Amino acid sequence: MFPANFISAERISAANPAASKKRILEETAGLLASASEALNQGTVFDKLLERERLGSTGLGHGIALPHARVAGVTEARGAFIQLQSGADFDAIDQQPVDLVFGLLVPEEATEEHLQLLAKLATLFSDEAFCQKLRKARDSETLLQEFIQQEPMPISASG
Repeated sequence: MFPANFISAERISAANPAASKKRILEETAGLLASASEALNQGTVFDKLLERERLGSTGLGHGIALPHARVAGVTEARGAFIQLQSGADFDAIDQQPVDLVFGLLVPEEATEEHLQLLAKLATLFSDEAFCQKLRKARDSETLLQEFIQQEPMPISASG
């Protein structure tokens, strides 16, 4: 189960026109930064880029999982981008990426970070799930696909 408020419709972008790895990371950073007033897009982008320089987070099969540990983040937060068309992301299979899930975790989070990455990698290895994400036309539908796959606790705060 994902943490409460892990992802929301406000942090999902459907049919996003981003066409380069840099622009995708900027878009992801903007969505993730919106999760907390303590975050700003520039800082989140820098952290995502820093991690990306260690090796591409493009998993293959059209999936990328850019992620970072960020000071000031108190709980793991996710954001999702469905791209209008595939973009080069230096994925391990050299295929274009069209589904991008961004993840931020607290700077000191290590085990939680790894568990969430593993859970997301498993989730995105389900081809039927990925096809549903590719066919969805809006952020609410995309959010429902995530909730159906992986229920989340209900919380009153965002």
